Amino acid sequence: MIVFEGNNRVVFGENTLSELEFSIYQKKMNSPLAYQYDSLGTLLFELDMRTQIVESSRALSKSGVYFAGFDNTQCNPAYWHLTNHGRYQLKPGVAPQDAIRDIFKNGTSYAFECSMAVVIIMYKAILESIDARQFDILFSDLLLFDWHSNSNLHLIDRDVIEEAVSGDIIYFENPEYEPTIPWGKGENVIMMENDHYYGHGYGLDLASEQQVIMILNKHRMPGSTQSAFRTDRFVHPDFSYFSLFQSSKRRQPIIAKVGEAIYVQQGWTQPKSGR
Repeated sequence: MIVFEGNNRVVFGENTLSELEFSIYQKKMNSPLAYQYDSLGTLLFELDMRTQIVESSRALSKSGVYFAGFDNTQCNPAYWHLTNHGRYQLKPGVAPQDAIRDIFKNGTSYAFECSMAVVIIMYKAILESIDARQFDILFSDLLLFDWHSNSNLHLIDRDVIEEAVSGDIIYFENPEYEPTIPWGKGENVIMMENDHYYGHGYGLDLASEQQVIMILNKHRMPGSTQSAFRTDRFVHPDFSYFSLFQSSKRRQPIIAKVGEAIYVQQGWTQPKSGR
């Protein structure tokens, strides 16, 4: 269940939430676990940012970026310095927001593996959710690698997979993968709508759980008996933290409190990011 402001009941007006946002809200509301929010605004920010994660996943899938292992990673040298370990280090004098947008604009200049992909998606979603100038301040020394190495994403670990919703990062493990194909070890994916996932690599794009497992199983050792599987662990950014940096130009919802209920009307929308 969702808990905030003294356990008030929330009533959303028609078209206040998108279909995706409402499905996320309903799943959290019907959960046996308690999801605590300090305000209605924080909840609305999370719903919007989760939408941005899904939209950024779609945008990356259409950008023309290539899949590559760490040894063959590529990037646009106008924005990034490629380190010996396949990391992208932001070049001096480059605005972080411009460097992130370039990946989606000039995708054919980039090649990376799946964990890098989910990190890029997270940064793009944050950029589209907060004030762009704040984004440049927060990530002034931007270094892209896997999500284990990006502490400034403020990722939160969860381990009850049934609670995962659209916008979460989920990992599929392939315990008996072929060692000569190291990227067959597993797949980092973004949970999308309708029990589908976005994965970068293997031509996955949008796939069901069964399809992800089937593709990973093609990269097992000869004679292996253990199938790839979806792990129970998943992660997502600390939405409450990033809500502190949202643009002051963001239009706020019309909110009215009547008794123990809070009524919310349309009006909370996302403007285009810019300097």
